[in-house]
Amino acid sequence: MRIAMVGSGYVGLVSGACFADFGHDVICIDKDASKIAALENGVMPIYEPGLDALVARGVSAGRLRFGTDLAASVKGVDAVFIAVGTPSRRGDGHADLSYVYAAAEEIAGAIDGFTAIVDKSTVPVGTGDEVERIIRRVNPAAEFAVISNPEFLREGAAIDDFKRPDRVVIGGDNARGLEIMREIYRPLALGRSPIIEMSRRGAELTKYAGNAFLATKITFINEIADLCEKVGADVQDVARGIGLDNRIGAKFLHAGPGYGGSCFPKDTLALLKTAQDHDAPQRIVEAVVAVNDNRKRAMGRKVITAAGGDVRGKEIAVLGLTFKPNTDDMRDSPAIAVIQTLQDAGAVVRAYDPEGQDQAKKVIDNITYCSGPYEAMQGADVLVVITEWDVFRALDFKRVKSLLRTPVLVDLRNIYSRDNAEAAGLEYHAVGR
Repeated sequence: MRIAMVGSGYVGLVSGACFADFGHDVICIDKDASKIAALENGVMPIYEPGLDALVARGVSAGRLRFGTDLAASVKGVDAVFIAVGTPSRRGDGHADLSYVYAAAEEIAGAIDGFTAIVDKSTVPVGTGDEVERIIRRVNPAAEFAVISNPEFLREGAAIDDFKRPDRVVIGGDNARGLEIMREIYRPLALGRSPIIEMSRRGAELTKYAGNAFLATKITFINEIADLCEKVGADVQDVARGIGLDNRIGAKFLHAGPGYGGSCFPKDTLALLKTAQDHDAPQRIVEAVVAVNDNRKRAMGRKVITAAGGDVRGKEIAVLGLTFKPNTDDMRDSPAIAVIQTLQDAGAVVRAYDPEGQDQAKKVIDNITYCSGPYEAMQGADVLVVITEWDVFRALDFKRVKSLLRTPVLVDLRNIYSRDNAEAAGLEYHAVGR
């Protein structure tokens, strides 16, 4: 199949590269000429394990190309995927759909022959209807179908998620459009990945509902962690105890500093705005958003308490800045609020992240960025682990103690054993333990 992918960011580039690996002919389009030039030279705009090799393989095979000319690129294709950004709109929290609608308008004037126009971006319910109206207005004679095909990719594991998905959701009612989607995803059907067809609006809502539920699991276990600390229980024991119930499951029951990233914060907020517009309040999700926002600064206060209640003039070493490991994504990372809380209290912050420091410099000011974890903790009064990168899991605790001015370790991801840390002479603080 011939596929055009409009948008070469996280979703568009991963999806395009994977489709090309399936054997389809793919062109990834982006208005950012510097990004396209970099991709043509093998330089990835994001950090995602294995993506550079996957892209190189597609380019070498002649199945993956890049370009900036949308109009020329979509002519004659079977499907055009819209994979542009939908950030929260400044001021009211609604999803900003201006990039989606602009792409739809440009696509409308360029398609020839029947084309499936696929919303891959995360969009609120009813967006596909508006995309269809735009295309019919711009090009009344166009033959097309608008399909919703939400992505369910985890940053850091996106390629595996795309190639071995829990499910593929396809929303639409046009027979020709659905047949094109079945053919595009046929390689996954052969691997027995469930392909679920539903209404377009149902597919749009499925994405938001799924993310809101996962965000709820994270926020639930974080509040249970607070209760564990008060009553003398261990949240990891509790999470295992409930996670082994097949109706609940263990995923996303890991206590920590709250969720962040490109999806959960904006998608929960967009779901709330959609619910308000339709007079269908989502009280549980409202509470999830509020609790998660408060938790991030609460984790900063937890560090201050571990430091004796006062961090003014003290040096705090922070390991991990991205919202999760195996990505360079800093969007809504808990590290931002934790560090701001420490700085507001007068602390001096030194930090290290294996991949996220360039992005962190754009959103966190007045900290010292170090070249490694041990450099960051040299002479620090407190060591804080915010992101659970693998490189931090096997720290030499004896070396850690020798480098710190005071041997205080605050583990906001519960990746260490209290016994091992304390055996090395460290004062260990965890979450919910």
